[in-house]
Amino acid sequence: MQAAPALLIFLAIIALFLLILIAKTYYQVRTATAGIVERFGKFDRITRPGLHFLIPFAERVYFVDLQVKQAQFSVETKTHDNVFVQIPVSVQYAVLDDKIADAFYKLSTPQKQIESFVFNSILGHVPKLTLDETFEQQSSISIAVKQELDATMSGFGFNILNALVTDIIPDSKVKDAMNDINAAQRAQVAAQARGEADKILKVKQAEAEAESKALQGKGIAAERQAIIDGLSASIEHFQQGVPGASAEDVMALVLLTQYFDTLRDIGTRGGTNTLFLPNSPGAAGEFQSQILAGLRGGVLPTPGPDAPRPVQPARPQNPPAPPIGTPGTPNPFTTE
Repeated sequence: MQAAPALLIFLAIIALFLLILIAKTYYQVRTATAGIVERFGKFDRITRPGLHFLIPFAERVYFVDLQVKQAQFSVETKTHDNVFVQIPVSVQYAVLDDKIADAFYKLSTPQKQIESFVFNSILGHVPKLTLDETFEQQSSISIAVKQELDATMSGFGFNILNALVTDIIPDSKVKDAMNDINAAQRAQVAAQARGEADKILKVKQAEAEAESKALQGKGIAAERQAIIDGLSASIEHFQQGVPGASAEDVMALVLLTQYFDTLRDIGTRGGTNTLFLPNSPGAAGEFQSQILAGLRGGVLPTPGPDAPRPVQPARPQNPPAPPIGTPGTPNPFTTE
């Protein structure tokens, strides 16, 4: 009875040992992962995804991730025109399938190594370029960084898929100055465009005004021609209705009628300024005489203090001497 508990303890120890042995013997490799098997600390083989066996207490397995990874860095450097910029870089890399052992053993911290090579590549390209050239050649910088990284990291078992320069960030004052320059240039272009538009508008307005003036001139000429035709017809009808009436009488009657029509329009139209016009019958006669005188091209004297005076011929400045013998002139042949 006393041997039974000891036997159970012994069997339990053996079962535990077998479980540990099985745990040390079997292992599983996941998809997109590779296994590095070491035997007594020395690299032995690479295992692929699936179930595998190990020699207990002699072999050990390590796992290497084969998925694509991304590392992000920010490099500060100076351009050729002495402008400090921040350049964010994103590097996508993966372990080469045929160099899994190199990727596992040669680099202890791959991301730190990649960061150092990125800094070295950026600092070798950007200081040779101005700020504007850096913006223009952003894709070229990305290609150059990728090529240098790929050539270097392939020896360590890594494949550089992309090295992207995602942005170029200058100092805030430099950025504000660049925005001001761009705004000034755009304002200059806008001012030129507005000037051209104003020029075209003024030219079109001048052309329209010239055409309008020409049409107005034609209209005024047609109106005057119509007035002349109407007056001529009126004079002919009046002479036929009133025998013995001359053309001047008819014209005087027409002008006098227009004069009274003008007085009526001035008196009845609203908003008219105050005007002082003669309105007596005698004033109408004077007005008629002045109009007729203007039509004849001369001056017609009329009674009254404001009547125009006849024009006298101008007196010569050096008149000729009077003939000899004229009373009041000396005789040059006498001695007196």
